[in-house]
Amino acid sequence: MGEPPNGHGNGHGHANGNGRREVTVSDVAAAAKVSKATAARALGDYGAVSEAVRDRVQAAAEQLGYRPNALARTMSTGRSNTLGIVVGDIENPFFAQATRGAADVANAAGFDLILSNSDEEAETEQKAIGVQLAKRVDGLLVAPASSVDLDNLRTIIDAGRPLVLFDRAAPDLDVDTVIADNHRGAAQLTGLLTATGHRRIAFISTIRHPGGYRRGDTLGSSSVADRVQGFTDALEGAGIADPESFVHLNARQEGVEPLARRLLSDDRGITAIVASDSLIALGVFRAARALGRSIPHDLSLVAFDDADWTSVTTPAVTVMAQPIHEIGAEAARLLIRRIGGDGRPVVTRTLPQHLIERDSVAPPAPA
Repeated sequence: MGEPPNGHGNGHGHANGNGRREVTVSDVAAAAKVSKATAARALGDYGAVSEAVRDRVQAAAEQLGYRPNALARTMSTGRSNTLGIVVGDIENPFFAQATRGAADVANAAGFDLILSNSDEEAETEQKAIGVQLAKRVDGLLVAPASSVDLDNLRTIIDAGRPLVLFDRAAPDLDVDTVIADNHRGAAQLTGLLTATGHRRIAFISTIRHPGGYRRGDTLGSSSVADRVQGFTDALEGAGIADPESFVHLNARQEGVEPLARRLLSDDRGITAIVASDSLIALGVFRAARALGRSIPHDLSLVAFDDADWTSVTTPAVTVMAQPIHEIGAEAARLLIRRIGGDGRPVVTRTLPQHLIERDSVAPPAPA
């Protein structure tokens, strides 16, 4: 068994799981030649301590390998210096990048970040939020599973924790929100297809929605709702009748690839697809390849999110890139300000998207 970190067997402190004694505030105080109370103030960064003493205490703590007790710090300051983030799907590259943006800002501000996954299910989201609140996080960043059913989000507010939404808005909730301009992005992607001559264009999303989409329906995700509206507006603007009939939701239930194969094989003759995210686009790409359909000669494909794979396939895929890292980063900035007591009116930040044109769009093949 190794020696204690400070090389003394003085009996203070507690053994950890490796049999090594954890360094205590008393150890740091002894090494810095100050009282335990002074060491605690210096380590906790509260109370009156001179710069010279603080430097000496912190140098001793570093030399001994002292690690602060997070629970004790929470009890003494009321803060855990921890943020929670709840994402829809950790396998989706969008949420990976948004979480990285939030983590970068949190780390720079001295906060840890705890990640939970809702799997886009209200019940799973409820459990995730419960775990985060039990961890005594100082505030939460949430991409809500629903923009309409707000009970889970109200739990956070009722617990007295600041809440910032990202990627999706909840119009009936008075909280800070960071989103992308999805309506404009969808209209621009769809307009690119209609300008190339396409008239039979499908929009695919995994969002759950009972029955087929009908104009005026309320969708559970504000970001998908905005994309659907931008898509149908662009079709209508191009003089295409019954634009909502080209909207296909519930793709997770049927499976993206089976849905894409069905759309490409039915007698409606779909010539182009707008994928609501990069995972859907990948499923469409695979389905087209399995059916022997060439992109873009037999099918034009466009998608949201500039995932890594979209630029290296043959052909590379035209995408609407979102400022994903900045969405997470700005949400974390807003949350940290609220934790710090910022009492200004709530804000909704709508960040622009930009089109990246590649090789997956061509005029439709002659009928």
